[in-house]
Amino acid sequence: MDDRAEPQERELRVGVVGVGQRADLATLANRPGLARVVSCADPSPRGQGDARRLFGADVTVRERYEEMLDDDLDAVFVLTPDDLHTQPALFFLEAGIAVFVEKPLAITLADCDALLSAAFRTRTRLYVGHNLRHLPMLRQVRALIDTGAIGRVRAVWCRHFVGHGGDFYFKDWHAERARTTGLLLQKGAHDLDVMHWLAGGYTRNVVAQGTLAVYGGNPRRAEQAPPEHERMPDWFDPEIWPPSKLRDLNPVIDVEDLSMMLGRLDNGVLTSYQQCHFTPDYWRNYTVIGDEGRLENFGDGIDGDPATIKVWNRHRSGFRDDADLVVPVAAAAEGLHGGADRSLVEEFLRFAAAGGPTETSPVAAREAVAAAAAATTSLRAHGTPVDVPALDPALLAYFDHHQAGPAPRPFGGRQAVAEAGRGAGGEAREPRP
Repeated sequence: MDDRAEPQERELRVGVVGVGQRADLATLANRPGLARVVSCADPSPRGQGDARRLFGADVTVRERYEEMLDDDLDAVFVLTPDDLHTQPALFFLEAGIAVFVEKPLAITLADCDALLSAAFRTRTRLYVGHNLRHLPMLRQVRALIDTGAIGRVRAVWCRHFVGHGGDFYFKDWHAERARTTGLLLQKGAHDLDVMHWLAGGYTRNVVAQGTLAVYGGNPRRAEQAPPEHERMPDWFDPEIWPPSKLRDLNPVIDVEDLSMMLGRLDNGVLTSYQQCHFTPDYWRNYTVIGDEGRLENFGDGIDGDPATIKVWNRHRSGFRDDADLVVPVAAAAEGLHGGADRSLVEEFLRFAAAGGPTETSPVAAREAVAAAAAATTSLRAHGTPVDVPALDPALLAYFDHHQAGPAPRPFGGRQAVAEAGRGAGGEAREPRP
């Protein structure tokens, strides 16, 4: 695949792997003249029905993603559960088809590095759905940092109050470490990516504590419901309170509902991240401390909520609610995650068609997983410090240059993809150059 930016000559043909709870994201890719979802794959009858509902009667619906090679795709969204990201993403990277992977990139560091290595080797464009980099509130925070509003960043703190944690994460596969590693990774990858982005570095050492404080004692279902039968919106009820009143939790719960981690970044910045799944409110609070002040958000601008960023930096004092600078961030009139999802998809489509710089980064996505996985290891070892492995310098250099560069030859992955396509019961096509 040629990674030089070129004008788009025709509408992109887009596929979707996994038509589940996050499939609404891919509806934003239906943009006349730019892109159109033409093919979906999901093994469940419910997912296949949702594909036709979301993308129209003309969309090709398949049971196996391997069969999508017959659909002449330019790009694909991988929107499966977290533990099922790696294989379809690798498959389409080998086929030369640009890949969007929903966050987290994977649930293990080894799988993250395998995906980055495949993108590097095949020179196929890889994009990861860290939508918070497009959230208006956080973009304003980043702009304040970049203009020197608080001086040089020295610390970043994040408190994530996950008010719907019981409904969102403890009634299905999210509650199983075999499917997520843990919620410090599955849920925290968003926040850790943002903290790295605001701090300008990546975590190299962590220490953490965590526990299953509340949901371990709630009544559980006798067995896991098949995914075609139930999804989170089917059971979500915000009126159930307190969290101890929740019923029918996942039969396996071996992840933490309360976690705290400390990190040291490669540039010396210190970070603190706290995540709680049984709070009455649901939002993220970021505090960024520089050597000339600090800033903090109140409200995060997600799901129609307004947000305000306050900066204190003019002089020393006691608590001052008015702050020295108050920046209101208007709630988005429409759109998922405060309009961030629309911006995310627009960026992916542009990147798939023409390449070039992006706000998101596969390396940053890998580093968020790496930090979260190390922290999970630490908390399950009673707070033992854990080092975070750095990425191969060759991969780092490639992604720092926005995945630009000539493809190595010979390209050995094409034959493997062709064989997989024939195994799916159809004629394999030559992947798009």
